[in-house]
Amino acid sequence: MHAIEANFDGLVGPTHNYGGLSFGNVASKNNQAQASNPKAAALQGLVKMKALADMGFVQGVLAPHERPHIPTLKQLGFTGSDADILAAAAKQAPHLLACVSSASCMWTANAATVSPSADTHDGKVHFSPANLVNKFHRSIEHPITGAILRATFADTRHFTHHAALPSTDQFGDEGAANHTRFCQQYQQQGIEFFVYGQEAFNQQTVRPQKFPARHSLEASQAIAQRHGLQPQYTVYAQQNPAAIDAGVFHNDVIAVGNKNVHFYHEDAFLDTEKMQQDLQTAWALSNTDPLHFIEVTRQQVSLQDCVTSYLFNSQLISHTDDEMTLVVPAECQNNAAVWSYLQSLQQANNPITKVQVFDLKQSMSNGGGPACLRLRVVLNDKELAAVNQACLMNDDLFITLNQWVERHYRDRLMEADLADPQLLLESRTALDKLTQILKLGSIYDFQK
Repeated sequence: MHAIEANFDGLVGPTHNYGGLSFGNVASKNNQAQASNPKAAALQGLVKMKALADMGFVQGVLAPHERPHIPTLKQLGFTGSDADILAAAAKQAPHLLACVSSASCMWTANAATVSPSADTHDGKVHFSPANLVNKFHRSIEHPITGAILRATFADTRHFTHHAALPSTDQFGDEGAANHTRFCQQYQQQGIEFFVYGQEAFNQQTVRPQKFPARHSLEASQAIAQRHGLQPQYTVYAQQNPAAIDAGVFHNDVIAVGNKNVHFYHEDAFLDTEKMQQDLQTAWALSNTDPLHFIEVTRQQVSLQDCVTSYLFNSQLISHTDDEMTLVVPAECQNNAAVWSYLQSLQQANNPITKVQVFDLKQSMSNGGGPACLRLRVVLNDKELAAVNQACLMNDDLFITLNQWVERHYRDRLMEADLADPQLLLESRTALDKLTQILKLGSIYDFQK
């Protein structure tokens, strides 16, 4: 059966702000306390979604979360009316208010790990929301993320939904930002490739010294086990600790893969030769076409330029069987070394023949590029037909969502604004309307 790889992008939420909450994410920290523009951020994301839909790709939309998240503040001991809770949090624990107001769910590469039906033991698409335990502001996401995924992929004949892994460092799970899949065709058995930052139960292994390793080998092994993946088609590789310390907090900041192409920096992995050998061994089991390793050297692009431009936090998408497009942020075009490399890449003998540039400055300023904004989901024809069709991008939905953003979003937001009860009301009003547009049902706490 024919299959495609769909992209489901996170719609930027009304409280998009620069709280600088993500230690280890250089862009997030560098832009802390600057004014954000939630309206521009949401509109920029919609432009990218519509552009990919217009290119012929299946493009979906995932709703943002309710923020500020009053139930979390109540759980932490704040009482009274919503306005009272916001005022008390702003006065007593502004860092907590910033955490429960973050719009970080926009980066849906961290939403979940997804295994296509061609790879799983029961022939269904499996979803495991990431626990994101390393960052408090993200660790509260997985219950609503799971609800949104269940409302989007609701047909139990085709889709299996798991709960997040235990919320401990030993099973720290950052989702698809550390996971990719290689295959000859999307409908065929693929190789699921998991990248981890540390072995949690093995203290003798090398670890980063400056920034935390957010994802554990044990988490990846648990996901593979629960999704019913075949061991011979499952590969694990450790991220280079030095890269993590340089600001490469997820593997998708320094590597990206699609079909038979692995595009990465030479500093991405702790043992590059073993990574190549393990992938080649798994690939040879059922594929005859070559597996392309495109390695960018330090001489071509420095690790620092990778981090500042987000060269590898790009979408690698197939527009024909033999040709791929690399979707990159505008920051790549503004970096002379990166842009020069990309020009040469398109002329080289490999499947990447086109580079597409998007302005995603609002997201980039908070530390997330094109790859961060999307969750890849391989679907065959029957599975695609079973998806909630109201969540799929088309001309009408694009117009509707643009009008929705223009009506409900602010064009300037500072951290002090998070205590404004009116912002909470605006956010809930917007999300209530959005659940109707996307036909999600009552998924938010305030709707129950």
